Amino acid sequence: MRIITGSARGRKLVSPSGDDVRPTTDTVKESVFSIIQFETEGCRFLDAFAGSGQMGLEALSRGAKKAYFIDSSRRSMDVIKKNIALCSFGSDRAVTVMRDTLSFLSSSTERFDIAFLDPPYRKGLLQQALVLCAGITDRYIICEHPRDENLPESVGNFIMKKSYRYGSIMISIYKLADSD
Repeated sequence: MRIITGSARGRKLVSPSGDDVRPTTDTVKESVFSIIQFETEGCRFLDAFAGSGQMGLEALSRGAKKAYFIDSSRRSMDVIKKNIALCSFGSDRAVTVMRDTLSFLSSSTERFDIAFLDPPYRKGLLQQALVLCAGITDRYIICEHPRDENLPESVGNFIMKKSYRYGSIMISIYKLADSD
């Protein structure tokens, strides 16, 4: 697992041990950032259910103004902080919040340009997080989920623009309606 491009290009990241965290593969990560490549510079990025923090770190490396890393696991949060240090991002750009993600989303006063949601599979968390995220996100919501998990065509003011299949997982991209 590494940072693909940008200011921290090539930095190797650590991942929490065990089966609780499924790091997004480099192929999927590269595809996601190719899709939003012109939206990342200067954005406020939300890495929800952050795990290792690699998606938010990739966004920071590619010029995001700020990234928020939300995870309820102490072990994951320790790894996220270690990865932030490995990439030399300061707390002015990398904000860590150890908290239940749904609780954070339901009470957040922050606004995000892009939100990345990759919760534990098949626990109903993605659908709940998607609804909550629609109220605090201004451009894109990106969901990583199993291929056999169906998501709604729209949520709040967001419309699913496209889904991409990568083996057994899908990436679904929601865009704010009227933001073209």
